[in-house]
Amino acid sequence: MIFPAKRPHATAQFAHWLRAVALIWQAARGWMVAWAILLGIQGLLPVFLVYLTRLLVDSLTVAIGSGGSWENLQPLLGVGALMAGSMVLMECLQSASDWIRTAQSELIQDHISSLVHRKSTIVDLSFYESPEYYDRLERARSDARTRPLALLESGGSLLQNAITLLAMAIVLISYGIWLPFLLLLSTLPGFSVVLRFNRRFHQWWEYTTPDRRWTQYYDVMLTHGAVAAELRVFSLGDHFRSAYQALRRRLRTERLRLTQQQNLARLSANATALLVAGSAMSWMLWRALQGFATLGDLVLFYQAFTQGQSILRSLLGNLGQIHANSLFLGNLFEFLDLQPQIVDPLKPIPAPTTLKREIRFRQVTFRYPGSERAVLQDFDLAIPSGQVVAIVGANGAGKSTLVKLLCRFYDPEAGRIEIDGVDVRDIALAELRRFITVLFQVPVTYHATAAQCIAMGDVSAAPSPDEIEMAARGAGAHAVIARLPYGYNTLLGKWFAEGAELSVGEWQRIALARAFLRRAQLIILDEPTSFMDSWAEADWLGRLRVLANGRTAIVITHRFTTAMQADTIHVMHNGQIVESGSHDELMRHGGLYAESWAAQMNVSSGHCLSRPADSPLVSQAPPPSTIGCPCDPSVRERSIATHDGSPDSVAAPDTICGGRS
Repeated sequence: MIFPAKRPHATAQFAHWLRAVALIWQAARGWMVAWAILLGIQGLLPVFLVYLTRLLVDSLTVAIGSGGSWENLQPLLGVGALMAGSMVLMECLQSASDWIRTAQSELIQDHISSLVHRKSTIVDLSFYESPEYYDRLERARSDARTRPLALLESGGSLLQNAITLLAMAIVLISYGIWLPFLLLLSTLPGFSVVLRFNRRFHQWWEYTTPDRRWTQYYDVMLTHGAVAAELRVFSLGDHFRSAYQALRRRLRTERLRLTQQQNLARLSANATALLVAGSAMSWMLWRALQGFATLGDLVLFYQAFTQGQSILRSLLGNLGQIHANSLFLGNLFEFLDLQPQIVDPLKPIPAPTTLKREIRFRQVTFRYPGSERAVLQDFDLAIPSGQVVAIVGANGAGKSTLVKLLCRFYDPEAGRIEIDGVDVRDIALAELRRFITVLFQVPVTYHATAAQCIAMGDVSAAPSPDEIEMAARGAGAHAVIARLPYGYNTLLGKWFAEGAELSVGEWQRIALARAFLRRAQLIILDEPTSFMDSWAEADWLGRLRVLANGRTAIVITHRFTTAMQADTIHVMHNGQIVESGSHDELMRHGGLYAESWAAQMNVSSGHCLSRPADSPLVSQAPPPSTIGCPCDPSVRERSIATHDGSPDSVAAPDTICGGRS
């Protein structure tokens, strides 16, 4: 896992600004051009109005001095009409600008969300094991929707204010070439305040990212349905609420302190600006009293200087906002710059259409990023095609690591993993994962209709309703779905209105239906029956045999009733295969497997025993009461049907015990 280093501050900010402009151009180039034209017109209109104000005042002075004759009043009407028309035009342009900005906003937000979503789906699985990744994701999410548009708006306001300010400066130069420089000098203290506190706020925001993530965690603990029952049983509501409030109180206090310091500094800067403006106006008033300027000149100067000061303050504020947004956009671009290390080969070899020989691990060594301990060391394993292979072992033995390596979620640091002699690193990722289907221990609960949940097993094939139902019947999920209010059109999950919740075992059947639909050549099941009782497990295993017919299946399990249905069982211990064989062969061998079997099943040589489950292979296994003694005829009788009495049940094998009946 590689997190790119930050570039030098000044160059990074300029690069962020350029990237943001390019990003906005990609998302909404037509709207951007239209908006720029409107801003140019809006920038000139205020200056035109100031000039018309001078004409109006001078014409009014002449008209009053001449007794208000009609001839002298006519110029006033023309100037007034122009002013009214300009004001109406400004309002129309503002409305059009707001509409264009809304359209831009929607397009930009959608475009950036798409970039973030695309990046989050291609980064390596190892990224999700790093707190730094989650910090970056949180910062990118918080800034992705608002910062680019804010940068665009700041840039647009900067353009508009620059046009207006340039025209105002031309007006002021006619009264004194030094006046534009005085105008600039009056606003510099405020600009320095903006830059200083932009940096301080950005530093505070980055520093407190883990704290904000903790508040999100506490919020989930207090509001999510998955923890609602335990929250009430253990009376944890006050605990999480007080933790949330304490953290929010500290964050709020720190932010308010920063804001208070910024406001005090800004107040001092504004006082300086007012002092300069007062001095300039006193000078112009003195000129008017000396007869060097008309009343219209005085009004024009007042408007030009005060508006120029306000516009320059806004312009420098725009620069400050661009500076701030560039700082925060760095968070978005740092996330978008993350590069996966698991990538397609330069010259990919096509994945086999069918597995003809074997899956083989050759001298594989692997350790997780950031860990010194090798999970696998010179690991070897061959899995022949067409077989159902079980891999059993204690937690931490490395069983699930094999799945992650085979799916290329990680690459080994040494050795090879081959499919019919082809290194998986030489196969395009999409093709490799098309070759494999995986059923994980905890099924993903997609909040979609039952049909859509099953169709997700092969979205590219757009399966028909008949194909979806056939997959559901094969998985034993049809009876579950048939009981739902709208059958296959019922929304699953409780996040949305009219959704129906399923049990974990029922969700596993939906997941199995996805596997039936996918028809991948290699099936991997990671603790597939961990949430099932013994008779539901037996039915499920019978269905697995149907699913795996003609294909290769790898079953990761701690349940020996599951493992014994495999053609070959491999026992893992400390990252190595220590025993291999069929169930009968391993029982006769009398090694770790046989000892663990006896501990888990409470049997020895075909007879029920009562002894603690203390074997290293079953230290995390459910107690015998959960599994049921397989010697008990009532258990075997119940095993021939699904837990819900589904008519699509598959008969379980007759013998599921260590001893033969």
